[in-house]
Amino acid sequence: MKNTTLIIFMVSMFSYAQSTREKMETGPFEPNWESLKQYEVPKWFRDAKFGIWAHWGPQCEPEAGDWYARSIYNQDQSQYKHHLQNYGHPSEFGFKDVINEWKAENWNPEKLVALYKRAGAKYFFAMGNHHDNLDMWDSKYQEWNSVDIGPKKNILAGWAKAAKKNDLPFGVSIHSAHAWRWYESAQMTDETGAYAGIPYDGKLTKKDGEGKWWEGLDPQKLYAQDHLLSQDSKNINSIHNQWGWENGATPPSEEYCLNFYNRTVDMINKFNPDLLYFDDTALPLWPVSKVGLDIAAHYYNSNMKLHNGKLEAVLFGKILTDEQKECMVWDVERGAPDNIQEKPWQSCTCIGGWHYDRGVYNKNAYKSPKTVMQMLVDIVSKNGNLLLNIPVRGDGSIDEKELKVVEGITQWMDINSECIYETRPWHIYGEGPKAESSNPINAQGFNEGKGVPYSSEDIRFTKKGDILYAVIMECPENNKEVIIKSLATDSPYYNEGLDEVEILGGKMESFKFNKDGLSVKLSNTQHLISPIVLKIF
Repeated sequence: MKNTTLIIFMVSMFSYAQSTREKMETGPFEPNWESLKQYEVPKWFRDAKFGIWAHWGPQCEPEAGDWYARSIYNQDQSQYKHHLQNYGHPSEFGFKDVINEWKAENWNPEKLVALYKRAGAKYFFAMGNHHDNLDMWDSKYQEWNSVDIGPKKNILAGWAKAAKKNDLPFGVSIHSAHAWRWYESAQMTDETGAYAGIPYDGKLTKKDGEGKWWEGLDPQKLYAQDHLLSQDSKNINSIHNQWGWENGATPPSEEYCLNFYNRTVDMINKFNPDLLYFDDTALPLWPVSKVGLDIAAHYYNSNMKLHNGKLEAVLFGKILTDEQKECMVWDVERGAPDNIQEKPWQSCTCIGGWHYDRGVYNKNAYKSPKTVMQMLVDIVSKNGNLLLNIPVRGDGSIDEKELKVVEGITQWMDINSECIYETRPWHIYGEGPKAESSNPINAQGFNEGKGVPYSSEDIRFTKKGDILYAVIMECPENNKEVIIKSLATDSPYYNEGLDEVEILGGKMESFKFNKDGLSVKLSNTQHLISPIVLKIF
């Protein structure tokens, strides 16, 4: 009888532990869209304009690019072939084992964050977890975390300390809401070959770990694959039509949603991030669960409590409705809208792939400093901020080609940053052939680098008080004259009070306002770094 009572008690305690819910901070914000409309973007973020991101985790260890932990479970993907050659078959050596290989032995967060601050970053982002579902801190609710396995380091704590030392606002990106659907490929098998029909390791259980390095760990806490496959799941690309849990995606369980809530609130409570990025349509797990609303309310109320009743937090989501843009900041992935936005927004992109890719390095395919600066100027002219990822190698370092890109950004910002920081949009964002061409956003973004290339006729505008900045996006050849048509004397934007012109970091032969525009004759353009900034006052 005593043993039976003990068993019942233990079962009840286990059930209670499974259903324990982190307390949600109360305050002005309630977990509904109407209440979240109280949100106002803090001035510090509007002034900052430029942040740098370390989108870094165990998927960087193979140096084979983004979404590695998903693609190794599909025979048609290049990462599957890379995995087979370097680690073995994913039925025997899956992504859980890649995590064990990841040691981050050369990681120096203070050195990297200081480098990024020197390059002009006004805030720093770290990745808290990705779709691969590994938490990068001493997570209370995820046994698969970087403190207990892999590098056995508290990655977020290291980044947070470095950001604080460099006096930079600290952001965390959370991507793990999608692990449920994203990892479904790990349930499958090869279709052909020697391993045809042999299951990958996505369906393993805790019991299967006896005698192995992961003994005591439950792979289902990582892969979350104790559920039926979503519709058309064997098609590796079908996930893109199911990102918002629509079109036949198998809905996540209540337990899964609760676990996501607890993990995220635990992270917020431990690190109090100034910025929080969700790689989700609107909020995580919306609309199949309201835990994203709960997290948003908790985050805002917690931040206000830290700042004596003033909200200084920034929360990001993708593919937002006009109503949702009242509640948080719109993030555009790898792209920009084609006009000035009424509300501040952010573009997130990277100089290479999201996760480190040795192939990008070998092909010399990183974005150039000029390309990054052209993107930054265009985004800022439209009331946006740029969050730029510098891919980090598995060992925690960046390569020498990436360092040169960062140094190039530093060089441009040293001369021209006054046209970026603390600025606001002008009457129009720009003029020229690229501004006149159509380049619509596709879903959450993905329109960067498309359309006609920049020329010396492409101008972008920002303003700071009574000062107007006109940015020439491409350096003209042979000291060519540049004409800014929007500043013609008969233009509705002409202001006779603006009668002085300087080139930041350079010299000009002459300038003149007339009916054709502001005509500027440049001097020694070979010494200028594009984009070229005119200061008009």
